[in-house]
Amino acid sequence: MTFVGKYPLGSSYRYRGGRLCCEGVPLSAVAVRYGTPAWVMSAGAIRGAIREVREAYSGLDPLVCYAMKANANIHVLRLIASKGCGVEVVSGGELFRAVAAGVEPARIVFSGVGKTDAEIEAGLRRRILMFNVESVPELSAISRIARRIGVRAPVAIRVNPHVDAHTHRYITTGTDENKFGIDWTTAEKAFRIAASLPGILLEGIHVHIGSQITSPGPFVAAVKRINMLLDRMARSGIVLGVRNLGGGLGISYRPGERGLDVRALARAVSPLLKSRRMRLILEPGRFLVGKAGTLLTRVIYVKDGVRKRFVIVDAGMNDLVRPSLYDAWHGILPCAPRRGAGRMADVVGPICESSDFLGLSRRLPPVEPGDLMAVLDAGAYGSVMSSNYNGRPRGAEVLVDGRRTRLIRRRESYADLVRNELIQ
Repeated sequence: MTFVGKYPLGSSYRYRGGRLCCEGVPLSAVAVRYGTPAWVMSAGAIRGAIREVREAYSGLDPLVCYAMKANANIHVLRLIASKGCGVEVVSGGELFRAVAAGVEPARIVFSGVGKTDAEIEAGLRRRILMFNVESVPELSAISRIARRIGVRAPVAIRVNPHVDAHTHRYITTGTDENKFGIDWTTAEKAFRIAASLPGILLEGIHVHIGSQITSPGPFVAAVKRINMLLDRMARSGIVLGVRNLGGGLGISYRPGERGLDVRALARAVSPLLKSRRMRLILEPGRFLVGKAGTLLTRVIYVKDGVRKRFVIVDAGMNDLVRPSLYDAWHGILPCAPRRGAGRMADVVGPICESSDFLGLSRRLPPVEPGDLMAVLDAGAYGSVMSSNYNGRPRGAEVLVDGRRTRLIRRRESYADLVRNELIQ
């Protein structure tokens, strides 16, 4: 089983007695009880990641607002909220989920470039902490709605600092080619407009430069740029009380890859943050849940082609779209490795698309139909992005806490596939 040592397993996943376990539970027992495909989340890993962020920034006492787009299961939200965290939402549906999970509205921030009037009004009536505003027209809309219902809307303006995050182009959000935030060259004007609008309570500044960033450099560059803007605005009389640094903290996926050292990041940016007495908000998503999650899948066939071996499993791109969408890499391990020489194979799903794969050119031990496989580090942007493509019900979700398992989302049935379609 030495071949497994190269994979960056999360702290909650270990082989014990030849079986891959999540905390104190063999994944094979989860599969027997709940079937496959199935998502497994480690409660201990989530708690540990929250603690790591808090300890790194302990001198600044940040409000951690979990970016729930990474994993929006209500039970995951409840677990995170129980540790004193808030959430960042990007839609009315996410706001509904957050409130249903018991998250305090005073700990909710609302981001997104396309907030509708209905979503803005819902946030105002819930009395959320603040809106992260991404355009001047959005400022005007919030002002209009706040005046209509007789409240003042707390806002932070999301500034695009034109910093390259050195990540995949689909998850870069901080350059002038991206749709997010207000352009660096016009940001100061936007703050002046916000300060003058009725119904607007200008609270802070927000920046988020991308996702899966693994070095402190881009964050340091962004904070320095923001500090320059804060200095200019202070000279013109605009003083803000909140600084929101967004998320984007990267994790390790590949062998030999290092995730972001959050302590090193905090050491690098803290001197730049301590120069001003501003409340600090952080919005980690992937960092809190990514390594906590695993997708369990069972081998259906092993197919030897002329040029390749294919291990065909019962999970596909409808379950985990990241490899097809982002060319993302996830470790894939057998839950009970067989002895024998490894062979190269593509691990593919049953979807009728050539892009339906979970991993290409992977060296696997001997594999037979019925074997259980674990797709690692799938807790973020996994189940939340799954679909019913090809008429496939979405899998069960299970939360492991020590030696206990809890079903937190039941497996869909075929009847669920047509439940909301009107049949005359």
